Amino acid sequence: MEEKRRPKKQSENKKKQRKKKKTNIVSMIVLCISACVFVFSIFMLADSLVPYYSGGQEYDDVKKLVLTQEKVKNEDGEEEEVFKVDFEALKEQNADTIGWIRFEEPSVINYPVVKSSDNSEYLTRTFSANDNKLGAIFMDMNGNSDFTDRNTIIYGHNMQIGGEMFSQLNEYAEESFCKEYPYFYVYTPDNKKLTYQVFVAGVVKDDAQIYQTSFSSDQEFLEYIEICKTFSNYSVEAVVDENSKILTLSTCTNVRDDERFIVQGVLIDIEDN
Repeated sequence: MEEKRRPKKQSENKKKQRKKKKTNIVSMIVLCISACVFVFSIFMLADSLVPYYSGGQEYDDVKKLVLTQEKVKNEDGEEEEVFKVDFEALKEQNADTIGWIRFEEPSVINYPVVKSSDNSEYLTRTFSANDNKLGAIFMDMNGNSDFTDRNTIIYGHNMQIGGEMFSQLNEYAEESFCKEYPYFYVYTPDNKKLTYQVFVAGVVKDDAQIYQTSFSSDQEFLEYIEICKTFSNYSVEAVVDENSKILTLSTCTNVRDDERFIVQGVLIDIEDN
């Protein structure tokens, strides 16, 4: 009886071996596919991160080249640091240079400001004229380059990675942050330092009246100021009247395509730098 059962047992073993071999082949195929997907994902991730790194490094190099901080004595005899920008060096790199914007906090907002004949060029072009998703900080094409308009608009990207450009502007969504850091500064090629006090911060539609730059009368400008205040997350004690000069900073929210986060500052001081 045992002699008759052996062929059947051998046949079953062969079937198991063939099944196991097929299973191993399928496993190898699945493993290879998984490895390819993993490698491709790493490649795509690296490809998306490179522009952030290279763009950030580019702006760091610009800062090292043109920025200095000097210690001088003020009227009270106390030492204080004076922020200096070498605009000659900046203009050699980019003739579109019109200023430099700086925040004490978020300190990452510390960039040259440019202006072009359109509002699309610097969306994907850095200060040093390289194609990069960081773009540049740029003034609206219709603005006066000397920041003398009643409302001057400056744009910058809200990057989803890295925190560069205007990404951290939304810190001003919180009233407590605004109270701690109420001022920001613009430096101009004629060696002026413009100090602005934040008085509006909030989310607006991309076609909101807050982007108005031309006013037919003092009354229209005063009405505009009151409209701006309605967009703010909080109220700020600041003098804003028919003689004021406003600087509007605008960036995306990364929530809705038709929304922007804006910070508006009123010019409170101009001094030689």
